This record gives sequence, C-alpha cells and structure tokens, in this order.
Amino acid sequence: MTSNEFMLNGKPIKLAVASDRLVAERVAKHMQRRINEDDWRPYSSKVKALEAWSRLGGIRVSVLQALDLI
Repeated sequence: MTSNEFMLNGKPIKLAVASDRLVAERVAKHMQRRINEDDWRPYSSKVKALEAWSRLGGIRVSVLQALDLI
C-alpha cells in the first residue's frame, strides 16, 4: 500500500491527495452507520440512495465499492 492509497474492507482506495484519507474514513464511517441503522434518508430506499450517490463519483463511489454496496 502506498501513501496514495487507503485500505478499506481489504480493498485499496486511490487518494488524489493525502488529506483525502480523512474524507474516505469519514464517508466509510457514515456509510457504516447507514447500513447498521438501515437509514437511507432522504431517499425512500437503499437502492435509490446508492443510485444517487453513485452518480456523484469521487471518493464516495470508491468507498461504496470497497463496502460492496455497488
């Protein structure tokens, strides 16, 4: 693993800059909470939430992929 990667769920997430690590960690924690609480607001379902978030791209998509959500 290089300094430009962050391991999540055994999968590397490429980081554009070192500070992206904190963003990836925060997004991962946030997604884990949503999974644990089954909370997908403001979307009506997990499927709709993941579809919307997938369109955003960036670190969020990398985290979703590492968590096997998309």
